[in-house]
Amino acid sequence: MSLPRERDCVECNDERLLETGRNVLRMEADEIARAASRVGTELVEAARIINRCEGRLVVVGMGKSGLIGRKIAATLASLGTPAFFLHAAEGSHGDLGMVCREDVGLFLSNSGQTREVLEVLPFFRRLGAPVIAMTGNSASRLARDADVVIDSGVEKEADPLGLAPTTSTTLQLALGDALAGMVTELRGLKAEDFAMFHPGGSLGKRLLLRVSEIMSTGERVPRVPDSATVREALFEITSKGFGATIVEDGDGKIAGIFTDGDLRRLLEDRGVCSLSLPILEVMTKEPRTIAPDRLAAEAMHIMEEKEISCLVVSEGERIVGMIHIHELLKAGVV
Repeated sequence: MSLPRERDCVECNDERLLETGRNVLRMEADEIARAASRVGTELVEAARIINRCEGRLVVVGMGKSGLIGRKIAATLASLGTPAFFLHAAEGSHGDLGMVCREDVGLFLSNSGQTREVLEVLPFFRRLGAPVIAMTGNSASRLARDADVVIDSGVEKEADPLGLAPTTSTTLQLALGDALAGMVTELRGLKAEDFAMFHPGGSLGKRLLLRVSEIMSTGERVPRVPDSATVREALFEITSKGFGATIVEDGDGKIAGIFTDGDLRRLLEDRGVCSLSLPILEVMTKEPRTIAPDRLAAEAMHIMEEKEISCLVVSEGERIVGMIHIHELLKAGVV
C-alpha cells in the first residue's frame, strides 16, 4: 500500500498546513499547562529521591518514550546527577548487570503496560532500588508497582490522526526537565559547577577559563616608562603587536595606556612633529584593567562594551600582564 503524495492532497494548501502546525503547538502547550496545574508533592518526592541517590539514576524506556528517556538522562547528567539510559529490551537480555542497589529507576511508559519495561521492573524491586514511574495510566501495573507516580497523561495526541506519540512525549520531556530543574535547586548547583561538566565547548570556556590562563606576560607585554616619547611608544606598539602599550611609572605601576587609535588621532591633529611629544601628555590615564583571576568571558564583555581590543591585567596598581581580544577568540571565548 503506497502512501499519498503531496500532489494527491490538493486540499493541503499553505494556509491549511500552517494551521495544522499551529494546532500541534497549541495542543502540546495546553497539555504542559494542564500538567503544571495538576502536579504536586509526587514531583517533589521524585526530585528528593533522585537527589538522595547514592548511585546512578537509571532511566528505562522503549520506543518513543525511550528516546525521551535518553534526553532526560543526558540533561540530568549535564547537571551533575550521574545518570544513564537503559533500553528496556536490552535490559532483560543482560544490561541489567549495570544496575546497582544504590541506583534509582525512572521508568517511562505512556500506557504503563509496555511489556519490555514491565519485565525489567521486578529486578529493581528485588534490589530494593526506588522506582519512579512516569506514565499516562495511573491504573497500570507500572503505576501500581512504583514508589512514586508522575502523571504524564494527555487528552489527545497532537498529530492529525491522534495516534503518533507527540503530545505525550512532549509532556514527558517537559516533566523530565522539571525534575532536572528541581534537583539542580536541591543541589545548589552554580554556573561554575555546570561548566565543569562541559569543559570542551564554548560554554565551558566562558564559565571556567580565567584571564591568567591566556594573558600575555613578561617580555611579551608592551610597556614604556612614563619618561618615553610618542616615537618610543610607537616602536613598542609595532614590535609587540597589541595595538597599544602600557605606560608605567618609576615604581612599575600603571600610569596610563597609549593605543594606535590615540596615535592616529594625534597625527591627524598635530602631524609628524607630535612624535617627539612626551607620552605623559597624550596617553590615556586610568585605563580599564582586569584582575588575573577574573573570567576570560568578563574580559571579552568589557572589550565589547568599551569597543577596545586589549586590557591591562593588574593586581592593584601592579602590572602582571595584558590580554588581547585575539587571545580570547583563539581560546574560544565567544
